[in-house]
Amino acid sequence: MRPPLIGIKNVIERTFAKLSRAGISTGARLLIAGFLSAMFTATPVGAFSRIKDLADVEGIRDNILIGYGLVVGLDGSGDSLNNSPFTRQSLEAMLERLGVNTRGTNLNTKNVAAVMVTGNLPPFGSQGSRMDITVSALGDADSLLGGTLLATPLVGADGEIYAVGQGPVAIGGFSAEGDAASVSKGVPTSGRIANGAIIEREVAFDLEGLQIIRFSLRNPDLTTANRMAEAINTYLGDEVAKPNDPTSVSMEVPGKYKNRLVALLTEVEQLRIQPDQPARVVIDEQSGIIVMGQEVRVNRVAIAMGSLTISVTETPQVSQPAPFAETGETVVVPRTEITIDEDADHKLTVLEEAITLQELVDGLNALGIGPRDMISILQTIKAAGALQAEVEVM
Repeated sequence: MRPPLIGIKNVIERTFAKLSRAGISTGARLLIAGFLSAMFTATPVGAFSRIKDLADVEGIRDNILIGYGLVVGLDGSGDSLNNSPFTRQSLEAMLERLGVNTRGTNLNTKNVAAVMVTGNLPPFGSQGSRMDITVSALGDADSLLGGTLLATPLVGADGEIYAVGQGPVAIGGFSAEGDAASVSKGVPTSGRIANGAIIEREVAFDLEGLQIIRFSLRNPDLTTANRMAEAINTYLGDEVAKPNDPTSVSMEVPGKYKNRLVALLTEVEQLRIQPDQPARVVIDEQSGIIVMGQEVRVNRVAIAMGSLTISVTETPQVSQPAPFAETGETVVVPRTEITIDEDADHKLTVLEEAITLQELVDGLNALGIGPRDMISILQTIKAAGALQAEVEVM
């Protein structure tokens, strides 16, 4: 396997400096540097990914916010107050805060809907900046089209208010109905408000004060974690990174990067490594989708696909007496036709040992089977011990 592309420019510059200190002539140094550059650039990069795309930095994360509010201005498509007591109570409480007393009155408006408001507070979101929020109907409202969300506090897991949302709701769907027909597209009871919440509180996180940085792999794997640590150590020229387990890699902050963690992370996250994953076959039985990794292998095995189909067709006939007959009656005579299809044209197919993913797919397609039958075949091959991969059924 070719070496991964890790800090090409840094490696070449470091090598050039060492050759200079060793007294190597300028011409020889340029020749060696050109050879290293050609060697690295000739390496294919299709299978390599940036560390930025493979792992997250612990501490740099979103925070989930949630709130309860009211959407007003609906065109008769809001909650029915008789069936949604929480909407009535919220409406009365809001009006009381504004100096309007509606207790004991018969409210019968259909232009108000109770909603749940959710959003993700971005990492390092500063006070006064904005974030997107999602609005979802809580009661029996038909649509939030044309509605406006009133000021809604958004709280975190600790119960503190981190943002306040308000604004017109944008709906991606619609619904219309008449006496005998109805049309619906998307979900009209859910919508978004772009930049609809103002951040009121920041989540404290001292990034510059970290002495050890941990990377969390999105797809845990021992080999990938080890390659990531090797890539970081090679780029920085020191043993500062080590894999802790399949899910994380820790890195000590080098002395020259003290108080410059943003610059360090910017350089490290651009390093490219080749991720490794175990052979896995993922099956979604509900939709019939099959996804197989490139490392899936099958030992030599013979496969036959066949099924017994019995078709029973009833064709009843009516029997009645001849015209002007003095005796007889009209009766229904059953007529049954049974057809048996044993799929005799299906033959046994042999899959050779240690075939590749493409050969496996071609061999199964040669049997003329559909995705759902292919699911049964893969599960049967796994049960026979011939499929060298993990089968995951969703």
